[in-house]
Parts: sequence; C-alpha cells; structure tokens
Amino acid sequence: MISSPDAVVIHYQRPAGDYAGWGLHAWEGTIGRPDWHRPLGPASFDDFGAVFEVPVREDAIGLRFVLHRGDEKDLPDDQRLDLTVAREVWLRAGNVAPVRPDLGTLGPELDRARAFAVFIDRTTIALPGWLADRAVTFSLLGAAALPLTARPGGLFQGQSRRFPHLRAYRAFSVREMGDAAFGELLRGPVLVEGRDAGGQVTALTGVQIPGVLDDLYADAADAELGLVLGDERPRLSVWAPTARTVELELSRTPGDEPKLVPMDRDALTGVWTAALKPKWLGRYYRYRVEVWHPAAQRVVTTSVTDPYSLALAADSTHSLLVDLDDPALKPSGWDTLAKPDAVAPARMQISEVSIRDFSIFDHSLPPAERGTYAAFTRSGSASMRHLSSLAEAGLTHVHLLPAFDFGSVPDRRADQATPACDLAAFPPDSPEQQRAVMAVADADGFNWGYDPWHYTAPEGSFAVDPEGPSRVLEFRRMVAALNTAGLRVIMDVVYNHTMADGLGRFSVLDRLVPGYYHRLLADGSTAESTCCPNTAPEHMMMSRLVVDSVLTWAREYRVDGFRFDLIGHHPRANILEVRVNLDHLTTEVEGVNGKDVFLYGEGWNFGEVANDARFAQATQINLAGTGIGTFNDRLRDAARGGGSFGDPSVPGFATGLGGRTPLVVHDQIKVGLAGGLAAYRFVTHTGAEQSGAQVDYNGSPSGYAMSPGETVNYVDAHDNEILYDAMAFKLPIGTSPLDRARLQVLALSLVVLGQGAGFVAMGSERLRSKSLDRNSHNSGDWFNQIRWDPALGNGFGLGLPPAGENEDRWAMAGPLLAEPALVPPPDVIELAAERYRELLRVRRSSPVFGLPTADEVQRRVTFPLGGPAETPGVIVMCLDGTGLDPRWSQVVVVFNATGDDTVQTVPGLSEGLRPHPELVESADPLLRTAKAAAGELIVPARSVAVFVADTA
Repeated sequence: MISSPDAVVIHYQRPAGDYAGWGLHAWEGTIGRPDWHRPLGPASFDDFGAVFEVPVREDAIGLRFVLHRGDEKDLPDDQRLDLTVAREVWLRAGNVAPVRPDLGTLGPELDRARAFAVFIDRTTIALPGWLADRAVTFSLLGAAALPLTARPGGLFQGQSRRFPHLRAYRAFSVREMGDAAFGELLRGPVLVEGRDAGGQVTALTGVQIPGVLDDLYADAADAELGLVLGDERPRLSVWAPTARTVELELSRTPGDEPKLVPMDRDALTGVWTAALKPKWLGRYYRYRVEVWHPAAQRVVTTSVTDPYSLALAADSTHSLLVDLDDPALKPSGWDTLAKPDAVAPARMQISEVSIRDFSIFDHSLPPAERGTYAAFTRSGSASMRHLSSLAEAGLTHVHLLPAFDFGSVPDRRADQATPACDLAAFPPDSPEQQRAVMAVADADGFNWGYDPWHYTAPEGSFAVDPEGPSRVLEFRRMVAALNTAGLRVIMDVVYNHTMADGLGRFSVLDRLVPGYYHRLLADGSTAESTCCPNTAPEHMMMSRLVVDSVLTWAREYRVDGFRFDLIGHHPRANILEVRVNLDHLTTEVEGVNGKDVFLYGEGWNFGEVANDARFAQATQINLAGTGIGTFNDRLRDAARGGGSFGDPSVPGFATGLGGRTPLVVHDQIKVGLAGGLAAYRFVTHTGAEQSGAQVDYNGSPSGYAMSPGETVNYVDAHDNEILYDAMAFKLPIGTSPLDRARLQVLALSLVVLGQGAGFVAMGSERLRSKSLDRNSHNSGDWFNQIRWDPALGNGFGLGLPPAGENEDRWAMAGPLLAEPALVPPPDVIELAAERYRELLRVRRSSPVFGLPTADEVQRRVTFPLGGPAETPGVIVMCLDGTGLDPRWSQVVVVFNATGDDTVQTVPGLSEGLRPHPELVESADPLLRTAKAAAGELIVPARSVAVFVADTA
C-alpha cells in the first residue's frame, strides 16, 4: 500500500525472483532529476515482488518510467502511469498490460499526454510510421474533429529540408482554415486520433506545435518585445500566441498585491501588449497567463516573469521596469567609455574565471565585496593586482563564467548557507570536507551558473545590493574597471538550455508558450542531452531571443565577446544571425563596434542534434570559414593525455609522456600550434607531407578550421580537472614541485605560443588546484576558491572531492591528497606565475604569434625536424618574421617535454640566433641555460625556450 501521499508505488514481479540489479528510471512527475546510471532501487519486497516508491510533485499528473538493469530494459518503450486515475500499479516483467489494467498505465499508442504527432505547418501533420499503421483513419481533435487526409508522397521536399529528422514520417494533409480559426484551434488541447475499420480508437496522441506556430505567426519575427521605450508609445510586449488571456501584474514592491493591467493581443503576431505610464518605471511586474498546458493536461493560470527582463527583484521573483539609459544606472564616463584596442581573434589571449571564484578568498577586499562585481573595481586588491599584471604582460580578455541571472544561488548573502564546521581542521585526504560542503551545496552562494533563468539581466548573487536595479550599475562598473585595466570582457552565455520547463518555479519560457521554446523528442518530451531542458533555437522565436539577448549585452553593457555553451546544439544559421546583427552595431549609433565582438563556443557534436540530424549545427567543422571560434579539443587531449572522460592517469605530451611521446601526438600538437587549420601542410611522423585534416583525432580530423582565428587553443577550463590536478593524476608522485611547475608552464606555452586564440583557466598560471575535483560546478567556495596568498597553498589537499562526481576515483585521489609535497611552496607558485607572464610578453613581442590567415600560417610556420626521426617529446617550431616583424627575421620555439636537456640540430637557422630578450633573465634559473650555437639549440628539461634572430 502507498506509504506516503506524495509517492507513487509500483509493484514489479520478475520470474524466479530475479531482481538483482533491476531498478526504476522515472521522470515527468518526479521531484528530482533522474540519472539513468543510478536508478531507484526497491524500497521493499512483498509477496508479489519488488516495491518501488517514487516521490512525486504535488501537481504531478503522470509518471513516466522504465524498469531496467543497466542498458537492459524490461519493455522497449517507456510506460506512463496516469496519476489522475491511480497512484499504485502492479506489473509483471515483459508485460505491457498491468495486472490491474483499470489503474491507468498507458503505453505510447493511447497516451494523450505524449505528443508523437508533429504539426509541421498549417498544411501538414506528420506521424511516425508505427503510429500511422495502427489506424485506418485519422482526425485532428480540437474544438471539433477535423478529418486528416493521408498524403502518399510523404513530406514535401521543403518540409523535409526544414525537418530532416521527420523525413521518414507519414504526411497527413490538414483542411484549409483561416488564420483566426487556426489560432483559436492552437489555444486549446490538440490531439490526433486514429480509428480502425470498425471505428474503434486505436491511436491517440498529442501534437507538437512549434512548426505551425512559426508558420502562422511569422510576422512575430519583427515585433518588438519586452520593455519598449524611446518612442511615443512606451509599452510592454510578450509573445504568447496560444494564451487565452494575458494580464500585466504591476506592483510597487514584490510583496504588494498587484494591480492588473489588461493586455491586448495582436492576432497577426500573437504578441500581447500593454501601454505604460512613465511613472511606472521602477515598478515590479509579472504576466498573468491563462493557457492550456500539456504538462498539466488542462488550462492553467500562472504568474510568470518576462523572458525579456532587463532587471529583477531579489531572487528573481518579479521583473523590474527599468530604463537602461537612466544616468543613475551608468558609472561615470560610461557613455564615452574608452576600451582597450580591439584585438583580432588570432591574437587574443583569454583568461576564464567565475566572478565568485575570482575574489571570494581575497582577504584584501571588504567581506561584502568578495565574490561580487565590485571586486573588479578595486585596483589595489590582490586579485586585481594579479589580473592587471597579466594584462600588462599581454592578456587581452577576461572570460566570465555565466553572469546572467541563474537560478541555483540565493541572491542575498544572508540567505546563503555555509558549511557547519571548520573545514580546515580535517586532514587533506578526508571525506569530511566534501560531506559538509555538499550538505549545503544547493543553498550556498556558489554555482558555476549554467542554469539560466533570465538571459538578459545580471545575476543578483554577484551584486553587493541584489535588490532593484543596482546590479545593472554594478555590472557596468565591473566592465569599465576591467577595460581601464586593459582588458576586454567576454560573457559565457547558455542559450542551449534552461533550468526548467513545464510549470515549475524556474520555468519562464514554457509557461508562456507551452511546448514551443524547448526541443521536443519524438514523444513530445523535452530533450535533455545538455543535462537540462534543451531549448530549440531552430524555432523562430527562440532564435530571435538569442539574437536580442546578445545584442542587449553588447549594446547596453559593452560586452566584447560571447562564449556559447554547447554551441553545437545551436543551428549554424542562428549563430550566423547573431554575427550579422552584431556587425551592424556601430560606434556612432550604438556606441559599440559590433565587428570587434568575438564569438566562440563548444562545437561538440552529440545528442539528438548530432550529425546535423535536425539542422546544420554550429559544430567545429560546420563553423569553419565563418570567423566564429571553437575550442580545440585535439590540442588539449594531445597535451594533457586521455580525454574528457576515462582514466585520469593517462599522460600526454606535457604531462609525463616526455620521451615516450608517440610521434602521432606530435602531429596533433603541431596542427594545434598551426591554428587547427584543415589545409595546413607539413611533414608528419610518417615522413610524408599531409594536411591538418589528414591527421587523425579519434576518427575525426585534427585540423578543421579555415583561419587561425577560428581556433581557441586550451589545455584546461572550468570543466574537468584543472591542469594542476590533471598533472597530479598523471605524474609520478615523486615529481618535485619545481618540475611540476615547469611542466605546467610547458603545457600553457602550447596555448600562448601557438597560432589562434589562447585560453587558460584563471589560476592555472599560479598552479591552482581544486583538490582533484573533476566537476566543481556545485562544489562550493571551498573547492573553487582562488588562493591569492601563496602562503596558503594552491587549493590542493583540501579534502577528497565531492563524492557525486568523484567517488569512483577516491582510491586514487586519497594518497595524492595526503602527500604534502604536492602542495607547491610559495616561491614555486610565484615562479609559475612569472613564467606565464614571460610567455605572454614573448607572444606580444612579435606579430608572428597570432597570424591572421591560413596562407600566412602556411608561409611562416614550419616544423623543420618533422618526420620519423624526430626526437620524441621535443618539438621545434620555426616562425619566419621576414617582412612582417621589424625586430626579428626568425623566431624559433623549442618545446622540450622530456626529463633531460635536449640538443636539436636545425638546418637553416639564422646566424646570430639567441635567447629571446624576455627569457635571458627568466624567473626560472634553469631556462637561463638555454643556448643557440652553430645550428644547435640547447634547451633544458621540461622547458620551453624561444630564440630570435635580428632583422638584417
């Protein structure tokens, strides 16, 4: 029997009592997010069999589930329990029908809460073949039943191009209707019903409607949305074409009873608009929306914030009417803000950091400003002194992890929980630190922020004052301060998913236009390949939201670049539309030269969109030739060893392979050093000349870019282990701190001295550690803080990393964390930081680093010792500065990853080759021993040396 009113009970019987390993994967009505690899186990056993108790939300109307053991499923299709009928069911293994069928379990063919039908446009509904075969006739059920006519030829060619994943679907024609009738149909439940020859209902399913909405409301693409000021009709507008009513809730404070203001619907666009009075600026608002919602299977009335919010109440409970041109929201000199000179993408050097990480452990700051926008405005703080020193050396950009409004952190400091014990009192390999941190992880002040709530308003938890419009001013002050320090600002943007869909508190888009803004799978459920509800930028108004949001950040906050999280989940067309719109921003009109704004992202190819299944994706290869950058995982893996997943102890070129490095790894690194170019040709380890595209990387080409500015080289980022921790797993435990620092600098040198943009996780230049945490997104300040005082260590040995992502490695991690020698002494930390600054100064010293075109790279970058006789673990790169560099005709870089000094005889070296002036008095005394004489280059172990020859 049900033991809790908030639980669903599933009784499950298997033959011969075989329950070992069997578990329940449930979703739709569940409270938490399910994990396929960690199914729910039986709560108990009774005379029938296993008993599963599944906690569900109070408003849950259905529970979808799969019983499985690993990848073995009990039934091929997931099942659904209709919770409006029953909350308990008895099932036998392998049987679709329950023991008590009156309790309402449904397979996919008769479940109105699933949506296998797709309303492509006003002419056509598409059905999967298996469903179409279940019936002789089909009807569209709305206010009335409309017969559907099978179209033997399937989808039209244009429809197949627009919806390639539906090419095999059957096409059914929809009777012609006027726009008003069509619009009314879509404002209620829409179903497709199929009947057999005897008139029995044999198929029933919901309908996916994004395609027909884009067709019917195409004019919405040009409608102004959100707060519109600056003309004679100040107004608020929201797109909600399927809503039955929309009213504006207006209040002076978030706690006041709202005044209701009617909104008018434009039938042509589906946009609802309310006229505003000027005195309403500064007031809070939400939209009261009445809409049929598939998550509830009924008409609901919900109060929701504005997806175009520009400012918010604390904790994002309400949107705020704010004029971003208000002088009170602009720091001094904002309208004439002088930016550092623009830098071509191939010349960029980028440091990535979370706003919280940057200063939360900076004791030179007032406590209230630690972890906030304001920390960047304190030029005398330890954190800003370090950052300014990097800018002086040649760092060009700071990449901020998400700074838009996200949902996982309370905005007010007083509401943020802290661990309940003294974490520093536990041993370095103890599990107690992580236990205390994770006990408050969902209520503390830390999260990376990849859980978007409102895309175009600054995050409140980073503000000293999260109430009202203050965060707008604080964000702008941060940008101005970074610009004054000589740095441009990049924002991490996460338009590929939202924190929630359906009717939950953190859902915005799906409460306004249910089933539209998110990408739906074949059954109408939301795709979650990004680990959160995926958005659908292939839909017109989601694409429009992405463009509008980016333009607002660039125009109103002077943001200089955007790093798109999982950009491969966007259509290439969407990202190119962003690019085109930015290019139209001018200094004269908008105060911004949009052509200087850099776009880049994670061009990975996976999920339901993989291999261009739904559209041409913005993946690494597909973005070649667009000028939009993508992260180069080829160079990363060759330098670090292994990959993003798997055995962390597998070494790479710069992390312990040294003289054991396979020469094919050299080839992969050389392609990265040459800007990841597909067409770059050089002599590979085979002895033959090949192009970057011909060098293999796990079955894909190592080179994919058409210009060096399209490649972002990196060896670490916020994801996976930070570089120092990766090396801790890979290097022999007896490796000295100084040698660890030298190898870390060597790895960073591949990023700094290669062609293309360079990208480093901030703190890696200081040997920063996260105590071996491979995914610190919710691991609190304890594991993520940057320790600016080297006397306090680098963050290594702060306890075993959180169990959720790391417990399978604790046996390997524990002995490392317990080793005191793996915490580098202060002088070694400072040496590594200065060596990184030396590398930045070297790069800045010559235009041969960061060449603008593929032709220039081919002409000027060579690897003269390439071939089967090349010394494993040593790469020699020659850069020709003739006619380009007024100081040096030749620059030669030697990367020595081996444990011994190397002597490389290089034909054709210029006479007078000598160590680079920046390295003559290097912070590392060992590097001062590097020499060039008589065609020979002598470079010490675990070092990178740069030599130059003067222009004649």
